[in-house]
Amino acid sequence: MNIILLGPPGAGKGTQAKRLEESKKLIQLSTGDMLREAVANGTEYGKKAKDIMEAGGLVSDDIVLSIVSERLDQDDIKGGFILDGIPRNVAQAETLDTMLAEKNLPLDAVVELVVDDEALVERITGRYTCAKCGQGYHDKFEQPAREGVCDKCGSTEFKRRADDNAETVRSRLKVYHEQTEPLVGYYGSKGILKKVDGMADIDDVTSQIGEALA
Repeated sequence: MNIILLGPPGAGKGTQAKRLEESKKLIQLSTGDMLREAVANGTEYGKKAKDIMEAGGLVSDDIVLSIVSERLDQDDIKGGFILDGIPRNVAQAETLDTMLAEKNLPLDAVVELVVDDEALVERITGRYTCAKCGQGYHDKFEQPAREGVCDKCGSTEFKRRADDNAETVRSRLKVYHEQTEPLVGYYGSKGILKKVDGMADIDDVTSQIGEALA
């Protein structure tokens, strides 16, 4: 089974992708991971991406999609994959369609995690992690059992991502709505779009995705 997960930053795509990896034995292919792997392995397009990133530039769609193509040629994805973070726009989707057709890797489903913007802002801006072990917490939804003490390792040091602030999150959501949300209509017209309630609790979202892919 080959699928794409759609949804704005913070919608929970990474969490659900990991669960799909375990339950359906699929390989998660995230844009960031593929870029880092290609750079580390010194592939043809990894070297090009490295030069651009070291110069402070943005890696072009052509290079990103070429790195995706290289990754899709590896044997481990033959049992199925989950694309997370790509495509980001309709132009990328069209190129990806051509690429997948040439490789005889048809898309079985595109799963959209539907979320509310303001609720998502609250979800993202309230999250923080243990500085020592990385255990995740939230100001409102998931606090340590003892205030200021990590449940997992007992550390009293925590940290927040610098870009997890309301202004930055709203800016990222704006970009998503302008550039990536049109993919909902694009894949909907192909009859492979599945919608799930991304605001439900994590286990319920997992259950909904399982039903959508059944």
